[in-house]
Amino acid sequence: QVQVVESGGGLVQPGGPLRLSCIVSGRMSNIGVMGWYRQAPGKERELVARITDGITRYSDSVLGRFTISRDIASDGAKSVVSLEMRNLKPEDTAIYSCSAEGIKLLRGRNFWGQGTQITVSS
Repeated sequence: QVQVVESGGGLVQPGGPLRLSCIVSGRMSNIGVMGWYRQAPGKERELVARITDGITRYSDSVLGRFTISRDIASDGAKSVVSLEMRNLKPEDTAIYSCSAEGIKLLRGRNFWGQGTQITVSS
């Protein structure tokens, strides 16, 4: 099966940087788009950034400040999706979750991590 585990997060001052990492374990040939989403208190979950086949997409609110990247292990059994964040703002405060979309044998399934809290505050 597919497992998604995030790391990183925490408290950061406005203007500071932070890095999130997500390890997706499983057969990567059955995984398509991978991405990061966030949900702030009282708001709906929103896409932050996503990546597939080297093509990236960002929400307007993070474009130019966040960078998503993906590394796939040579055996195809693991992938690491990173989110480099800079110039963080208080409005970036949210629970960030990593997502992996299934394709082929896992078509129609989405796999999620447990989420990690980011708080931007002085």
